[in-house]
Amino acid sequence: MVPPEWGNSSEEVVVRLQEMIQRGELNHGDRLPPERDLAKLLGVSRPTLRAGIRSLAAVGILQSKQGSGTFVVEAEKSPTLDSSSLRMMTALHGFTSAEMFEARIALEMSIAGLAAERATSEQMTLMSEEIAGMFATLDEPEQFLVHDMNFHQTVAATSGNRILTSLMNMVAKILFEARSKTVKRATDLKESAEMHRNIYRAICERSSEAARATMRDHLLMAQKAQLQEVKNENPATSNEKNKISKSKKSS
Repeated sequence: MVPPEWGNSSEEVVVRLQEMIQRGELNHGDRLPPERDLAKLLGVSRPTLRAGIRSLAAVGILQSKQGSGTFVVEAEKSPTLDSSSLRMMTALHGFTSAEMFEARIALEMSIAGLAAERATSEQMTLMSEEIAGMFATLDEPEQFLVHDMNFHQTVAATSGNRILTSLMNMVAKILFEARSKTVKRATDLKESAEMHRNIYRAICERSSEAARATMRDHLLMAQKAQLQEVKNENPATSNEKNKISKSKKSS
C-alpha cells in the first residue's frame, strides 16, 4: 500500500488516527497495528508516530498496556469531544492561553471536588501509579508530561461526570499540545509532582475543599511554568520586547 501524502508532524498523526476511529477503521477496544506497519501506513517516521500516540494517550483516546500494545480506549471510558471546533474558534476569535487556563481551572476544580467525594480505592491506586511515574521521570520531561495528563484523566474519570470530563479533555488537549513543545525546558517538574501528590492526598482524605484548592494552586503554577518555558524558548524575542518596553517608558 502506498503511504498517503502527508507531512511528518505528530499533530498529523493525531488527526489521521482520530479519522480512522471516526470512520470505524479502528474501533473502541481495538489494538493498534504494529508500530512499523502503522508508521508505514501513515507515511511517518516511528518517532513521529510515537509522539502522536503519546498525545492521544494523554487525552484518554488511546491507552498503552505494558507488554500488550496500544489500544483504542473503550467508549464508556473515553468521553472526549473533538477539539477541532475549539481550535478553530481560538484561531477566529483570538482566544488566549490565559483564557484557556482559566476555563481549565474552573472545570478541574469542580472535577477535583467531585473526585474527592466519589473516588474508589481502585481509582486512588491509579492516581498513585501516575504520581510514581512522574517522580520516576523527572529527567524525562516528555514522559513526565504523559504521566501528568494521565493523572488528570484519572481524576476526571473519578468525578463521575462525563460532561465535565469531556469539556476538560477538549481544553486540556489543546494546552497539552502547546506544553509538549516547550516541556523540554521545564525546571519545575519535582515541584509539579509534589503538587499532584497534594491533590491525590486531598482526594484520599475525602476533602472536596482541599482537592479544589490544591488543583487550583497546581494549575496556576503550571500556567506560570509554561509561560516561562515559552520565554526561555525565545530569549532574543523576550529581550527585544523588554527593550521596546523600556524605550516606551523612557519616552
